[in-house]
Amino acid sequence: MKNIRNFCIIAHIDHGKSTLADRLLEVTNTISERDMQAQVLDDMDLEREKGITIKSHAIQINYAHKGQQYILNLIDTPGHVDFSYEVSRALAACEGALLLVDATQGIQAQTISNLYLAIENDLEIIPVINKIDMDGAMVEEVKDQIIELIGCKPEDILLASARTGLGVPEILEAIVDRIPSPEGKPDEPLQALIFDSVFNSFRGIIVYYRILNGSIKKGDIVKFVSTGQSYEADEVGVLKLTMDQRKEVKTGDVGYIITGIKNAKEIKVGDTITLASNQHPEAIKGFEEVKPMVFAGIFPVETDDFEELRDCMDKLQLNDASLTYELETSQALGFGFRCGFLGMLHMEIIQERLEREFNQTVITTVPNVSFVATTSKGQKVIVNNPSEMPEPTQIDTIEEPYIRAQIITKPDYIGNIMTLCLGKRGILLNQSYLTTTRVELIFEMPLTEIVFDFYDKLKSQTRGYASFDYHPIDMRESDIAKMDILLNGDKVDASSALIHRSRAADFGRKLCEKLKELLPRQQFQIAIQAAIGAKVIARETISALRKDVTAKCYGGDISRKRKLLEKQKEGKKRMRQIGSVEVPQEAFLAVLKLDE
Repeated sequence: MKNIRNFCIIAHIDHGKSTLADRLLEVTNTISERDMQAQVLDDMDLEREKGITIKSHAIQINYAHKGQQYILNLIDTPGHVDFSYEVSRALAACEGALLLVDATQGIQAQTISNLYLAIENDLEIIPVINKIDMDGAMVEEVKDQIIELIGCKPEDILLASARTGLGVPEILEAIVDRIPSPEGKPDEPLQALIFDSVFNSFRGIIVYYRILNGSIKKGDIVKFVSTGQSYEADEVGVLKLTMDQRKEVKTGDVGYIITGIKNAKEIKVGDTITLASNQHPEAIKGFEEVKPMVFAGIFPVETDDFEELRDCMDKLQLNDASLTYELETSQALGFGFRCGFLGMLHMEIIQERLEREFNQTVITTVPNVSFVATTSKGQKVIVNNPSEMPEPTQIDTIEEPYIRAQIITKPDYIGNIMTLCLGKRGILLNQSYLTTTRVELIFEMPLTEIVFDFYDKLKSQTRGYASFDYHPIDMRESDIAKMDILLNGDKVDASSALIHRSRAADFGRKLCEKLKELLPRQQFQIAIQAAIGAKVIARETISALRKDVTAKCYGGDISRKRKLLEKQKEGKKRMRQIGSVEVPQEAFLAVLKLDE
């Protein structure tokens, strides 16, 4: 055990985590040159296309140092704020972390929040400045920032270039010298933490774990503590680039187990594995339950595909433990799921993965957050969906979630960020200069305002020079109203939204204009209205397609023409009463793409 090191790489998005992981694998010859490619640990097409890591990946590296063989278990983590749950799981399985900072950009918001996560888990931090070979590298300045943030000595900071491989041997030495080996008792009963799982259509569910005490052998009968179910270990092993089968996985190791489980509900990430013979198993503490931030409905385009979609959601949840969902029905869209996501990027990724990996085309409804409504009788109702909102007459107060947002940027963009955040009902708490060229702004803001397009706007207002991180603080009373969209007087429940009353009229007007562009014209007139309760706040009209019924009358008395037009008008009226308005899928997605 003294020769095992478990570590992860944490950094802000785009600071070179995956590239450094590639170099570590290359320098130690873990991967042959033939198998080597950029972002080798990112095995999803989506990750390569977008250049981001979505899943944390584990891999074992063998490394010889001063005549001894070491086993290094590396877990590569995502950098985006929406996937911080993946990071927290990876940190729970490690003793040390490489804190990567880009020499051209310095410390960003996500660097700080990931660092705090690592410190909470008592990890040994090794600061590394990456991209030192770039033209705009500010090595000394970034060094000062790191010293101020962590309080380390200048000689503790390693300099590297993940692209060229410069400084990588020094990083490997530092991992061996500075990160402590795992502490655990090989003779005690098995205790292993599940930090991830994937679904394989041939083998069932493959569970990834880190052993804290004891060991696990092929053929052992193991038990999952939270579900109490027991299974036989068909195969155990460690994670190389592919799964490497072993007879036994020992204390301190990161490995996988296949038990032939097919049902997703039987596995929980964060659960503890022990042996079935252990009568008094202890669960490993300190693992947080996921808290979804953004809720949206996901519905199949064809109602017959519902069962298939349910299976796909089960399999996807295995691979992404931060996705939560429950059943939901909608008048307009039929059966579907109410899903909880960690943010808008997470929602976009889930939708993409359903389409690519499972061939499911889905409709996503307006994303919203969780509110708490207190009725006049004093009952508290949690509202995740506009349809769950009690009648306005029965509501006493409504509370909405607030977050603490941390934005790090250049001083030139302070004005733009202030305008953006104050326009989104933000409250400025603090403004401090980290260095002469970096300023940190702390805001308290309602989560509702961030859900839509805040991140994109922040990037465009600051030309990409701002980094953003947030965490929830509390619920606060607010004036929230439910806005419905009516088509010819019928509510379209999938387009309802919960919105602050001061923003409702503006939002309703834009939504009606957008729907007018997207809805196809019918043989009858369509009225699109946005309403709060019985009060209509915006309206657009799509005029009917008309046939020139008077074409055959040339000359003669006007009353003949009028008679034909009246007859047509009657027909249109009757048509409008029985004709229903078909709403295309783009109309539901339009809400997400409203340019305010």
